[in-house]
Amino acid sequence: MSNWHDELGVFDLETTGIDVETSRIVSAHVGRLDESGQVVERRDWLVDPGVEIPEGATAVHGITTEHARTVGMPAPQAVAEIVAALRTLFEHGTPVVAYNAPYDFTLLHREAVRHGVTPLVSPGPIVDPLVIDKAVDKYRRGKRTLELTALFYGVDLIGAHDAGADAIAAGRVAQALARAHAEALALEAAELHRRQIDWSREQADDFQAYMRRVRDPEFTAAGGWPVR
Repeated sequence: MSNWHDELGVFDLETTGIDVETSRIVSAHVGRLDESGQVVERRDWLVDPGVEIPEGATAVHGITTEHARTVGMPAPQAVAEIVAALRTLFEHGTPVVAYNAPYDFTLLHREAVRHGVTPLVSPGPIVDPLVIDKAVDKYRRGKRTLELTALFYGVDLIGAHDAGADAIAAGRVAQALARAHAEALALEAAELHRRQIDWSREQADDFQAYMRRVRDPEFTAAGGWPVR
C-alpha cells in the first residue's frame, strides 16, 4: 500500500476577502511535492478578479487592484485553468493538500459557477492539515493558523500569504503530521478523506457548542467539508 503522503498536490488561493460566497480569486497556486517535500511541479496564477481589491486584502497578500488589472489573467480563464489543474491531479489519484480546505474549495466552486466553468464535483482525495492536526492533537493550546502550525511542526514558511508559499508549506505540514502521528494516520488516501469529513463535523459541533455557551446562544458554525 502506498502512503498517501508520498506524493501530494498542493493548492492555495489568495482572495479579495473572507466570504466564500462573494470573494474573488486574486492569486492561486497548484503544485506537486515528492515524498521529501521537494517541489516537482508548480503553476501560479495572478488574476484580475474583475472587482476592486479591498485595502484590507491587499494588506494581507500585497496585490493591488491596479497590479491585478495590469498583469493579471482574466478571471474566467484563470478559474478554468485552476479547476483543470486540480481535476488532473484528482484524476491521477493524487491527494491534494489545502489548509482549511472548505475555504479554498468552496470559493473556487463559487467562482467556477460565476464564470460558467464546470466546477469540481465531490473533489478528492483532499488532505486538510488543519482538520487533521485538531483531530490527532486535540488538546494542544493556542491558535492553529498555518504559520503557527508550520512552526510547531518545524516547517519553514517564508513569505506567508503568498499562494505558492502557503500551499507548499501546507503540503510539508501534512507530511510532518504523517511522520509525527504515523500510527493514527496510517490510512489510504480515500479513507483519510472520509475520516476528515467526520472530524470536521465533530470540530464544528464542538466549536458551535463552545460559542453558544460563552458568547451567542444562537451561534451556528459553518459546516461541510471539503466544500460547503
